[in-house]
Amino acid sequence: MKDQVNIMCNVHADPFDCPDTLITYNDKFDEYGLIIQDGGSSSIEITYCPWCGTKLPGSKRDLWFEVLEQLGFDDPAEQSIPEEFKTDKWYKNCK
Repeated sequence: MKDQVNIMCNVHADPFDCPDTLITYNDKFDEYGLIIQDGGSSSIEITYCPWCGTKLPGSKRDLWFEVLEQLGFDDPAEQSIPEEFKTDKWYKNCK
């Protein structure tokens, strides 16, 4: 799975533009997804590795919103949230 997520294309800087890139990983939410090759940046979340069937970590998307709400951020898209919430640091620091 890591090999698929870390594919570096010599032609396309954005993995969503590369037809050979199949998997995306969102570290902020700890989510894996299958890239939808439609010219945008959409993906469909997957919960199992498509090659070996191993269960992937559960998404932290809902927890991200819950923690931010507890901190007083009710609209993170429109508010200036702490930098740690823009990456995986927010949940790695909670361990």
